[in-house]
Amino acid sequence: MPEGHTVHRMARDHSKHLAGQTIRLCSPQGRFAAEAKRLDRKRLTSVSAHGKHLFYRWSNPKTRGGRETVMHVHLGLYGKFRIHKNPPPPPRGAVRVRMIGDLRTIDLNGPTKCEILTAPLFRKLSDRLGVNPLDPNANPELAFVRLSKTKKPIGSALLDQSLIAGIGNIYRAEILHLLKIDPEMPSYKLSREQLEEMWRLTVDLFKIGVKQNKIITVDLSLLNKPISRLTKDERLMIYKKQKCSYCHGAVRKWTLGARTMYACPKCQR
Repeated sequence: MPEGHTVHRMARDHSKHLAGQTIRLCSPQGRFAAEAKRLDRKRLTSVSAHGKHLFYRWSNPKTRGGRETVMHVHLGLYGKFRIHKNPPPPPRGAVRVRMIGDLRTIDLNGPTKCEILTAPLFRKLSDRLGVNPLDPNANPELAFVRLSKTKKPIGSALLDQSLIAGIGNIYRAEILHLLKIDPEMPSYKLSREQLEEMWRLTVDLFKIGVKQNKIITVDLSLLNKPISRLTKDERLMIYKKQKCSYCHGAVRKWTLGARTMYACPKCQR
């Protein structure tokens, strides 16, 4: 499943290719046909992301005050976008939605969610999501308060999208390793300083991820080769490694929060 930085990068790229244009919309697969007909030939005003969720806003001049219509996409485990130059090739696989702009066409295959949200449903989803690290107006205090009240291990809590939106399995392992925090530590035991440091690190790593379009947690100032030439193993500190990048001791691997956790028993006591 894509982590938050990837989804924000998609929002940025899709906005660049399609926002401000009148879009031709169709559903080659047929499962979004009625909704696509409703949005076809409407103007896409913006594309935004919150955590792992994408929101496409379409102008709707037929509604009172020209209220926007929101299309919500959550890729899940199997969802994927493909971007084509126009004219696009024939749809490949089960394309749920095809969005055709002036110069680019974007196809969506296999999402967990692709739906039009009413205003109440949009508010309900927004209220359910946690603080967005890539929102310049985010209030991390909301996450701090919730984390300070739960006995859930911090390694599990970081996967809870109602706390901090966008952190997935790789980021949680890397963040806790960089901060030398035991993933099994109950969340309420983290100090205020640790919570603030965790937030700052998350924001910094997400910004790097969006810019480079990949997760990078190693110190960029210490790299001796171009970022584009780094392997996944070279970009990460602990995830799927056998030895700790700090002490070179054996990495522990176990299930935490229904996902595989990686940590150093020595450095993350």
